[in-house]
Amino acid sequence: MEGDERPQKMRKLSNDQREAIQSDSDAAKNAPTVTETQSVNEIDASHGNNGEIVTEKDLAQTSNAAKASDAPPAGSAAVDSDGKPLSKNQLKKLRKKQEWEAGREERKIIRKEKVVAKRERKREAREQAKAEGGDDQQTSEEKRIRHVTRPVQLPVTFILDCDFDNLMRDNERISLASQITRCYSDNKNSKFRSHLAVSSFGGHLKDRFEGLLNGVYKSWKGMRFFDEDFVETAEKAKEWMAADTNGKPFKGAFAKYANLEPAKIDELKEQGEVVYLSSESDDTLTELKPFSTYIIGGLVDKNREKGICHKRAVQRNVRTAKLPIGDYLEMSSRKVLATNHVNEIMVHWLECGDWGEAFMKVMPKRKGGKLREANASGEAEEDAVEAGAEDEEALKGEVEKVAEVGTEEQTLKSSEVAAS
Repeated sequence: MEGDERPQKMRKLSNDQREAIQSDSDAAKNAPTVTETQSVNEIDASHGNNGEIVTEKDLAQTSNAAKASDAPPAGSAAVDSDGKPLSKNQLKKLRKKQEWEAGREERKIIRKEKVVAKRERKREAREQAKAEGGDDQQTSEEKRIRHVTRPVQLPVTFILDCDFDNLMRDNERISLASQITRCYSDNKNSKFRSHLAVSSFGGHLKDRFEGLLNGVYKSWKGMRFFDEDFVETAEKAKEWMAADTNGKPFKGAFAKYANLEPAKIDELKEQGEVVYLSSESDDTLTELKPFSTYIIGGLVDKNREKGICHKRAVQRNVRTAKLPIGDYLEMSSRKVLATNHVNEIMVHWLECGDWGEAFMKVMPKRKGGKLREANASGEAEEDAVEAGAEDEEALKGEVEKVAEVGTEEQTLKSSEVAAS
């Protein structure tokens, strides 16, 4: 054995060091565990902190109760909904979920504190602005809010068909709930918005909106929730879209209908259609029409149930169509989009009336979509035409100048001949 590999001898400890180590060891043995400390606090809380003596029996009972409450129920946490044992990864996710739910109230308190702090900062900013620039001085945030215009309601309806509750897992329902919330936010904050509705609203999805989300959806303006399916909801949509004609609803992409006579508007109402959007459809949607209803499948299933939305529409004799993604974009992946992305694309179309522009604003980067050359070069062609027209005008100007110079030279020669 080499000298550097030879184990070193332990150093001798002094009497003071031995006594210090022994006292630390005894203190560690006598110190209560986290569970015992928590149990003592729980007993004090239950007794109102009135100074009653806690016996070892009470401590043991409380500790056992705490352990029983933390442990997963027998036969439920160890298996999934299909009765199969949970893997280590699934158990880890389950524990994280339980910890997240346990901290919900604490996060709520933190959010409220942040809101109060933000209000206080705004109040201080207003007071400082008034002190520096007088009463007419406004903060940038106040100016921004003052210039925000109210969105224009257009006579068109988007329905989210949520009749797929039994086909989704818990995490997929959570994702769908987030997508529905995003649909509401995008529509509410858009310049031109549609009527938005949710059909077949029930099951675990509704329980989530009612429970964990505290029923906030009931106060959402411009969005309706129905227990009925998409066909019955589409019939109701005709009523609220017809009421939009009391004002001047034809703006944005519908501006071309603004000068129609009342008789023509009645014809538009009769021509209103119901379309279920599906990537499996043979028809392509070229434009959105007023007084029409467009249905989006509210399903998150990682592509397990292929074509189910198309089948539902065919069974109910509802026309199907797909967004013109292939006509405008070159995709490196499948042309299946999330519910909120489909809604956002159509909301953008209501503003600009251009599918290519709407797709590029919304399409996720992971999809790898880019405009096709025919559409991408459209603007370049227009610029080339304008440039050609300018060149032609410039050429005409040069020709006129040359003609003027030639006329002057000819006049000069004629005068010289006459003088001679």
